Amino acid sequence: MPQIIHERPEHAEQIEPLLDRCFGPDRFKKTAYKVRENTTPLPELSFVTVEGDKLLATIRYWPILIGDVTPALLLGPIAVEPDLQGKGIGVGLMRETLKIAKALGHRLIVLVGDPEYYSQFGFQNAAVLGFEMPGPVEKRRLLVKEFMPGALKNVSGVISGAPEKSLSPGRIATKAETDKIVASLAAFAPPTDA
Repeated sequence: MPQIIHERPEHAEQIEPLLDRCFGPDRFKKTAYKVRENTTPLPELSFVTVEGDKLLATIRYWPILIGDVTPALLLGPIAVEPDLQGKGIGVGLMRETLKIAKALGHRLIVLVGDPEYYSQFGFQNAAVLGFEMPGPVEKRRLLVKEFMPGALKNVSGVISGAPEKSLSPGRIATKAETDKIVASLAAFAPPTDA
């Protein structure tokens, strides 16, 4: 049965080929990759789904600034092995990691993706709120989710990467807190509504 676990260094050699299979080598030309260029994913919010020693899916969250002032997270990429897509693995990974991001005190999550899919998790169009990416992105695909009512108030501007050392977009978990959260992620069956 698939299990969500915290990403470990040994997963790196499986993650890049998975991203190639899902998004192709041209993915590095996308604006979201440019935003992530000078930052690193938050270790406490980097997860994979595995079954035994096989990596099935990956998700990462990155620290960003909106309009150079508002801290937030950029979600992505999330990738599921192509022959396993549509089986609820991505839905489970999204739901669990969004819960963790909220528990850690993060207020806003931004992503670039299909609104038809991500609306089920509470994402809405960010472009109509005045959010911009520093390069080409379809406005309908720029999405945001707020964890607290009012978190989007007076927030707009260009999204940029933020070095982890200079920015804490939420309350960053200690190693002990992260270990406790990771230990609570039991094996899961795909959701029935996937």
